[in-house]
Amino acid sequence: MDKGLFSAKSIQSQLLWSTFMSVLTVVCFAKEVINTNTHRLEQVADGVYFATGTGDIYTMSNALIIERDEDIVIVDSHITPAAGRALLDSIRIVSDKPVTTMINSHFHYDHSNGTPAFGEDLEIIGHQVTYDKLTGDPEHEHTYQSSLRRFDSTVARLENELTNVTDSDERRQIQNQLDYWKRHVEAQSEIVFTPPTQTLQDKMTLYRGGREIQLHYFGRAHTGGDLAIYLPDEKIVFTGDMMLGGISYMGDGYVTEWADTLQGLKGLDIELILPGHGPRITDIERISFVQAYYTDLTEEIRRLRDLGYSAEEAAARADLRQHEQTLGVRQLGANLEAVQRMYDIWDGLIQ
Repeated sequence: MDKGLFSAKSIQSQLLWSTFMSVLTVVCFAKEVINTNTHRLEQVADGVYFATGTGDIYTMSNALIIERDEDIVIVDSHITPAAGRALLDSIRIVSDKPVTTMINSHFHYDHSNGTPAFGEDLEIIGHQVTYDKLTGDPEHEHTYQSSLRRFDSTVARLENELTNVTDSDERRQIQNQLDYWKRHVEAQSEIVFTPPTQTLQDKMTLYRGGREIQLHYFGRAHTGGDLAIYLPDEKIVFTGDMMLGGISYMGDGYVTEWADTLQGLKGLDIELILPGHGPRITDIERISFVQAYYTDLTEEIRRLRDLGYSAEEAAARADLRQHEQTLGVRQLGANLEAVQRMYDIWDGLIQ
């Protein structure tokens, strides 16, 4: 028998089966999809909605809405109070219960700066690291500052394009984009960095209103204080940015520890992963793919560092193309910001 032909048929059969199961899983989990003016609310279990922005307002990150008997818990609040208000308006489409509790998956601005939209009586739960970051100097965190520069740069680029375009339809499109980004830049003026009112170190479980919500800290990954928000009865976990469908932003990350942290996530009985960005994940094996990338990145950068290469040289030379099939890594090189941070941690400049 031709082994190559046999392998090709096997792979094709596996892909067809995987596709069928993925579709079946989507049907099982997608009880209802509600589109509001600003959000797509995907009901992934009774009273549980995965909220993603539709682009009408800049939300940037995803959120989770968990309905209990008397109130609502949300996970993350988007990037500005304006985006937070849009989320609250969308929640009102599915429930008139009060939002009493918010859980911060981590401290990053695009997940926590919408918090003031939900009122002063809100209970906010987060890891101790999240509290420390949001009560420290959050306005000058490099990740936040780089985002502000990026937003300003986008506005400047669109303004420049507008002055050089003559086609009326193209001009209208650019003007609409410019107005959109100007509104987002103006929304920054409302931001009040709001820390958790209650913190945890390792684990917390909320029992109330017919719902069990577990908060797990498995270690450092995307930040020093990432939480996994787990609904054990529904077998659903919201992972923030420590587990996305692909490679996460690593500018505040702990790459050498990331794979071990994700091993803790694999210890949960889960059937659906809801990430902080991008679509939901039904292929739980993707955790292993992401783990393998961070492990290989650590080994490759350590090897290049031991050969005497600078962070810039190591970032340019790093070869992670073995992850093309699983994560789409097709080009030589690694993210310089991530590599520089790895060097700084190894040199004791970052704890």
